[in-house]
Amino acid sequence: MSGPRAIGTRAESGVVRYLREHGWPSAERRALAGGTDLGDITGTPGLCWEIKSGKVAERAADGGVARWLEETETEREHADADLGVLITKRAGYSAERVGDWWAHLDLMTLFAVVSARSPLAPTILGEPVRMHVSTLVELLHTAGYGTPPSTEAVA
Repeated sequence: MSGPRAIGTRAESGVVRYLREHGWPSAERRALAGGTDLGDITGTPGLCWEIKSGKVAERAADGGVARWLEETETEREHADADLGVLITKRAGYSAERVGDWWAHLDLMTLFAVVSARSPLAPTILGEPVRMHVSTLVELLHTAGYGTPPSTEAVA
């Protein structure tokens, strides 16, 4: 097995192990599906998982994560899943510590997750969510806070 493939297999196996231990006992690595990728993990009804590992994932900048989220969305559509989740390995955290890796969602997916279930578990209420200040400002404007700048050109 090639180096990159071994790295991917180790990461996907670690995520499967974590999911099995945390509520998805049927989780397993998905066999390659050719041109129509359905995500990396199966056995988690309604969910499509894309797993990225290795040095590229550990060093991924916003642009890389955004491209991977687009890929995840395409795979979610192919899999006819409700939600797509991108998991990236963190530097210094092995496949035995998947719970400490990054999970990435686009804002619409995050909104779907938090609005579909209630109440949230007390153990996660204080957990941080990573986003840009510019994104937060747009969310606050959408919710009616502050005065958004005019979209008309200033003369």
